[in-house]
Amino acid sequence: MTETTIARPWLDTDLSVDERVQLLLDAMTIEEKAGLFFHTMIAIGDLEEPNPVFATPSAREFLESKRMTHFNLLGGAPSGREIAAWHNALQRLAASTRLGIPVTLSTDPRHSFSENPGASILAGPFSQWPETLGLAATRDEELVERFADIARQEYTAVGLRVALHPQVDLATEPRWARQTATFGEDAELAGRLGAAYIRGFQGESFGPGSVSTMTKHFPGGGPQKDGEDPHFPYGREQVYPGGEFELHLKPFEDALAAGTRQMMPYYGMPVGTEYEEVGFGFNKSVITGLLRERYGFDGLVCTDWGLISDSEIFGQPFPARAWGVEDLTPRERMKKVLDAGVDQFGGEANPELLLELIADGEVPEERLDISARRILREKFELGLFDDPFVDEDAADEIVGRADFRAAGEEAQRASITVLANDDVLPFPPGRKLYVEGIDADVAAAFGQVVDTPAEADLAILRLQAPFEERATMFENFFHAGSLEFSEAVIAHVREVAAAVPTVVDVLADRPPILTPIAGVAAALTVNWGASAPALLDVLSGASPARGALPFDLPRSMAAVEASRPDVPFDTADPLFRFGHGLAL
Repeated sequence: MTETTIARPWLDTDLSVDERVQLLLDAMTIEEKAGLFFHTMIAIGDLEEPNPVFATPSAREFLESKRMTHFNLLGGAPSGREIAAWHNALQRLAASTRLGIPVTLSTDPRHSFSENPGASILAGPFSQWPETLGLAATRDEELVERFADIARQEYTAVGLRVALHPQVDLATEPRWARQTATFGEDAELAGRLGAAYIRGFQGESFGPGSVSTMTKHFPGGGPQKDGEDPHFPYGREQVYPGGEFELHLKPFEDALAAGTRQMMPYYGMPVGTEYEEVGFGFNKSVITGLLRERYGFDGLVCTDWGLISDSEIFGQPFPARAWGVEDLTPRERMKKVLDAGVDQFGGEANPELLLELIADGEVPEERLDISARRILREKFELGLFDDPFVDEDAADEIVGRADFRAAGEEAQRASITVLANDDVLPFPPGRKLYVEGIDADVAAAFGQVVDTPAEADLAILRLQAPFEERATMFENFFHAGSLEFSEAVIAHVREVAAAVPTVVDVLADRPPILTPIAGVAAALTVNWGASAPALLDVLSGASPARGALPFDLPRSMAAVEASRPDVPFDTADPLFRFGHGLAL
């Protein structure tokens, strides 16, 4: 049963956005204001049934009982039409509520090759591009802005209006699991390309055709102790032995200058700095003192996911990422986040707890209005109140459009980086090829595929950068730990290379230790998400090699362990340096 609706003067487009926001605020109950503060996960499914994401409430319960209107869409879909149709059904449900506040849908990156329920989604029906590190390897601002503009068109076609990206953290700790979605190790490059990314998503002027960017993870999530990620208790500390806290702010300064609309602080807690030693989402000295006051940011700040409540992921208990405030109750944590100057609780769906704080006088309604005004302003400026629906037929035509896919494939080729070449590349047509990690049917378009190295003129082996297995499924989505290949992998590469000149290509979601392989491979390349045809186009000379390293490649794990996590280019005598890349 739908709620009784009321007159909606805030729908008058002749009024200014500020006037419309005030009219709506004046009409809202405390419960409706509280619902704005929660931005949690949802997946495509029946709106009346518990949502398929972690058995969360139905969409109807989210909207009608909890008064929530911000959701992070998890998971893929077979077509743009399916996403668009579900989105429209969700917006119809939102329109039937008392005030008719439209839903804002956000998403993690969904245009590349990685799948991590905590960070990214496989491209599926969308055009497919290299990871952000691969965009950085092109060094091409125009290409990055073109990618973001295409992604903007695909997102808006299905109703996705907030990008939970770009990630402009600096990849200064080689072991860190999240660097694949960064622009690499160099602050100038990360800032320049991050700004281009924001321009592409938000457009020349922010409005109904824009996707709002939530830049992360302020004030820089790269300097992780031992490279461990703060999704997990063992990675909660960010450390600055090189005193480079300020350097990590530079890409955010460029993002702010480019007009990013939203900001997400990371989970980590700074250790040994002038700032309070609590997670950045709880950190008033960082959110209010640094972001709001020093930088004058009046946009929307949303925490990373799950700071308040313990949860369960893939059947395993998963503690709230309340680093530095683990002893506080969820209620106390929520108040501390609000006191820090944050507007939304990412990954949380508990407005009841916020209402308790208000009822007990611990959070005044005036504090709610400060954030509610920012949140509503964003909805109005995105045009959601004026036309929240999308064209389902057009969505199928726009998502994964042929020219968008072609642009993504060209970017994949442009990002592939040749590190070493002992006169075996480009290889000529008709060569006998032994391949691993490449479908034989694909390779057959480039040469004669043979079954053993002994029969071949050239071997091409594709490897994944190494990582350590951890205890739970969710942890293993975050590639962490040693960057060294196992002895078995090294021995196998040596065996093949002893039989035939061998090209080794590595998916470098982290900078692998290539020293043992570089000594035996006839050619060495790295990629950050590239199809087999894209790689073979470069190796065969059909497409030029253009990529350049977005970070140093360390020579050894000893050098990694001795480096300072906050300092770029700090591993001793790297095997290949930032910017290295051979032409073919």
